Amino acid sequence: MPLSLQQVAEHNNSKSCWVIIKNKVYDVTDFLPDHPGGAKIILKYAGRDATSAYEPIHPPDALDKNLPPEKHLGELDNDSLVELQVARGNRKKTADEERMERAQATKPSISKILSLYEMEDVAKSLLSNKAWAYYSSATDEEIARVENARAFSRFFFNARVMRPVGNCDPSTRILGFKSSIPVFVSGAALAKLGHPLGEANIAQGAGMCNIIQMVSSNASLSYAQIAEARVNPSQPLFFQLYKHKDDKVAEQRVREVERLGYNAIFLTVDAIVPGNRERDVRAGWEQEEVEQVAGEGEGKSKADLPRQRDDMKELESSIDIKGTAGALIVNDDVNMTWKKTIPWLRSVTKLPICVKGVQCVEDALLAAEAGCDGILLSNHGGRQLDYSMPPLEILYKLRKHHPEVFTKTEVYLDGGVRRGTDVLKALCLGATAVGMGRPFLYAQSAYGAAGVVKAIRILEREIVMGMQLIGARSVHDLVPEMVERVDWQPVTARL
Repeated sequence: MPLSLQQVAEHNNSKSCWVIIKNKVYDVTDFLPDHPGGAKIILKYAGRDATSAYEPIHPPDALDKNLPPEKHLGELDNDSLVELQVARGNRKKTADEERMERAQATKPSISKILSLYEMEDVAKSLLSNKAWAYYSSATDEEIARVENARAFSRFFFNARVMRPVGNCDPSTRILGFKSSIPVFVSGAALAKLGHPLGEANIAQGAGMCNIIQMVSSNASLSYAQIAEARVNPSQPLFFQLYKHKDDKVAEQRVREVERLGYNAIFLTVDAIVPGNRERDVRAGWEQEEVEQVAGEGEGKSKADLPRQRDDMKELESSIDIKGTAGALIVNDDVNMTWKKTIPWLRSVTKLPICVKGVQCVEDALLAAEAGCDGILLSNHGGRQLDYSMPPLEILYKLRKHHPEVFTKTEVYLDGGVRRGTDVLKALCLGATAVGMGRPFLYAQSAYGAAGVVKAIRILEREIVMGMQLIGARSVHDLVPEMVERVDWQPVTARL
């Protein structure tokens, strides 16, 4: 039987908590203790419509996976649907929403975007403060994020001339799958924060340009939806596995993507606990304050109110310091080992296995010894451990001291890559390909699937031009002798 808004409103506490999502009612009382983001965020919407908070960060099958059928209580009645629709229409837009609308109306034509940096600028103007904070933030002082990019400025080319480069081919193979350029989409969560179609935009753009997309365990669309968004059924997809601490849950996730036709597993090892992403955390608090002030209707900010609380008592108050990112990985396995986890993963899948998040030469050697099909040198874009070594520096040391690794397994890196020349430096040092996460989130946030295509075309143009100027007709011509690490500090125009 259809339910009314009044009936739902009666269940507004931890003892009986109902929420409305897309006009359907769910009893989430028993789920409160298990919610990765904590009970507080759900209780904030207890007895009310939670659609706007739920949709951007949850795939549509999350309710089916986490709530038993008897907790799916039914739909709202017609009168309640009308009332809810009127309430949504009458809701006053926030200053952030008005800013986003103005930016959308005045954003430049996609044809005028010349670089990934310009694409990022457009995305920043369009994204909500919360989305921008999640996408762009890194841990602590964000030194690792900055140094990931700065590392590329320490490597200069020894370009060769008088070589025939009229027919320059930037294509390669990654785990045996053909890619038009030596770039893949590195796993990144919550693409719907930037665009309603989220990861589907990336799947379509990647498919149109023949590059490979890695899908995060924490994608905001279901793994099936992303697979269905492919341009054709043979389009390869890689899966970024955040291993659940329960092996059975982790195995179910692996088997699901295997059934859906995903082609490789990238086991994430650099994000077993939440990083200290303060900008991401603070954005959530600021959003709560905006909503509370709007609800009061007084036009006052919290700073305008007299200070009456007891600071000593407030020391013990419970606040959420996980942010958007932290809630995604609270159930991850913190006890993974080379001897235990890789053999376990081999036992549950026949897909190629790569390790994502290697941050030193020693672990790269262990990954090769463990028989991994690929090693992704990464510090999670500087989002986990500040002062973690830039991946390019690890690649350089690995090539210098252990070149034999590159004959045993494929080596990739991500973090700080923004130009075609960055890609070429990594390939000269032995990388098979490089991954990019944030740039594709920004591209699809700004222009949807067309933005993804545009970003790939920019990279292809820069890579081909760079190869011709270096003197390389194919990726196989890119060798260590073509780059040199300098011991002086160059001037950088932008980081």
